[in-house]
Amino acid sequence: MHPSEVLFQGKRQPLLLPACDHYAGSEKLMLKSMALQQELGPLFDITFDCEDGATAGTEPEHAQMIVRLLNDDGNRHNRIGVRVHDVASPFFDGDLSVIVGGAAQRLAYIVLPKIHSAAEVARAIKTINQHATKAGRTTPLPVHVLIETHGGLREADAIAALPQVECLSFGIMDFVSSHYGAIPGAAMRTPGQFTHPLVVRAKLEMAAACHAHGKVPSHNVTTDIKDSAVVANDAQRAAAEFGFTRMWSIHPDQIKPILKAFTPRLSEVNEATNILTEGKNAGWGPIAQNGRLHDRASYRYYWTVLQRAKLAGLALPDAAAALVNDPQPAT
Repeated sequence: MHPSEVLFQGKRQPLLLPACDHYAGSEKLMLKSMALQQELGPLFDITFDCEDGATAGTEPEHAQMIVRLLNDDGNRHNRIGVRVHDVASPFFDGDLSVIVGGAAQRLAYIVLPKIHSAAEVARAIKTINQHATKAGRTTPLPVHVLIETHGGLREADAIAALPQVECLSFGIMDFVSSHYGAIPGAAMRTPGQFTHPLVVRAKLEMAAACHAHGKVPSHNVTTDIKDSAVVANDAQRAAAEFGFTRMWSIHPDQIKPILKAFTPRLSEVNEATNILTEGKNAGWGPIAQNGRLHDRASYRYYWTVLQRAKLAGLALPDAAAALVNDPQPAT
């Protein structure tokens, strides 16, 4: 049996997405992002922005432009999503009608901002599915949800439990602003974003909700776009201290530091390969390696390490590749 069949019997395997979600709000930046994705491969996702990152006043034309780019040959990997206007906006229905209706087959996901409840997400998903079905899409269109309101945070677990939701993203700027000065502006950036109790609580609750349902928690932006060391530090802390497995980028120079921070180190890959190889040889029973016990519980952890390394484009050892590659269909 393939490791995924043995290690996750009766359990849903956790979703894995590229570690970086790069936002672009203008056609110039979108084209630049697409060119970089063609160069690097599908190691990062791109999110075309209709909301806060886009120019106000030309919303219908902006949506049409996005459809044109999604259907362009430059969308080589089909790893581009779109953040639409919030559900209360007069442009929400128009975004879905134009973008999902015009590019349902090429969309990687839809991002819903400023969500206040799980019921609101469920209604939005119903509308998304109506447009997608009408456009001929036969598979569910994944939905990402921004957690940036009090209600969204309160119902983060219920939102993460919705089957079509695959990712929750923390919107730190809206979240801090929603406290109307009770949280200082310094909490929108490091070090405050990792130390202020209300922000720490929000991040931990959102990440925990994602992991409870096998979904992907995505960390907020780093607003410093000139110093790559800042984004690298933020990404490392988001991963190591808060359990995030993905992070936003708002400048092309942020992409590589984010990917590096979330990619397993070579030593981790080698350790995972050795442990899983020995576990496989033992029929996935318990083993002792370097004086430490390993069984299926730890095997699941190390298998995920290899999956994350594969997703990041690392060249895996042959033994590791054999463990994480999709099982061959029976003949």
